[in-house]
Amino acid sequence: MAKQIITVIKGDGIGPSIIESAIEILKAAGCDYEYEYVDAGLAALEKTGDLLPAETLEAIERNKITLKGPLTTPVGEGFTSINVTLRKKFGLYANVRPVKSFEGTKARYDDIDIITVRENTQGMYSGLGQVVSEDGSEAEAMSKITRDGAEKIVTFAYELAKREGRKKVTAVHKANILKSTSGLFLKVAREVGERYPEIESAEMIVDATCMKLVMTPEEFDVIVTTNLFGDILSDLCAGLVGGLGMAPGANIGEDAAIFEAVHGSAPDIAGKNLANPTSVILASIQMLEYLGEAEKADRIRNAVADVIKSGDRTTRDLGGNHGTTDFTQAVIERL
Repeated sequence: MAKQIITVIKGDGIGPSIIESAIEILKAAGCDYEYEYVDAGLAALEKTGDLLPAETLEAIERNKITLKGPLTTPVGEGFTSINVTLRKKFGLYANVRPVKSFEGTKARYDDIDIITVRENTQGMYSGLGQVVSEDGSEAEAMSKITRDGAEKIVTFAYELAKREGRKKVTAVHKANILKSTSGLFLKVAREVGERYPEIESAEMIVDATCMKLVMTPEEFDVIVTTNLFGDILSDLCAGLVGGLGMAPGANIGEDAAIFEAVHGSAPDIAGKNLANPTSVILASIQMLEYLGEAEKADRIRNAVADVIKSGDRTTRDLGGNHGTTDFTQAVIERL
């Protein structure tokens, strides 16, 4: 059987060091993959004059599975977000962001276990109808939701809940005000929920969801929502478990998937061996689960959990004073 080839985009800033950490850990766990390294973001722009070179897109398409570090899109220079471009190009309609408490982090809660499933290609991020008047006094953007898009994402959330033995799916919306777009999403969510009688279906307005996540996060299990709300809520959820350094993300389509650290490229600490690689390690665990390697995924997760719990060679944001390489070594020793 041919080896699985993983496309690897190291990314910018701290990207290369945390990606190397994740790959060392995958190798130590006995994952026998081949890795094809390609460039995107600032690294690609410097080399090729293009944020997303053709060969990078070809590799993603060819290998189907990609592990990606944080990418920088130059702000306000007419460049489209690389992440949005990738999601649209490969039809990566589902963004899956699990957050789980790890003992030993400086988080405010200790029993969080929530998955946010965010629609990844429609809504306010579809980039439709963005215009600014010539005198700069008015701006407009368009949000578009399709029945097909809503049905796909809500079905994905229920199927994920079923597969993982989850008990409840909460559809988050703003249908009280956005009666057209959010209204359609909610209508479809209710229809899909009826097909899964074994799973509890709930619905909640987005602002109430934000408050409840802070006050009673144990009410939530799987959240499914539209693009903009999902972006905001998944970061809020990351805050419950200690920040974006503890939050991975998967972008999943019909025939391609990209697994990534969801935090930024942190250029201020790049090359200083300071970064916490946990987010991208957790993303590689999502990748293993997607590839059917649950046993290896569990071993790595348990090793990471033990390092953080014991405070053995943890990075500064986890209360320690060690760097990326020491943290990586501590995880590898437990494998």
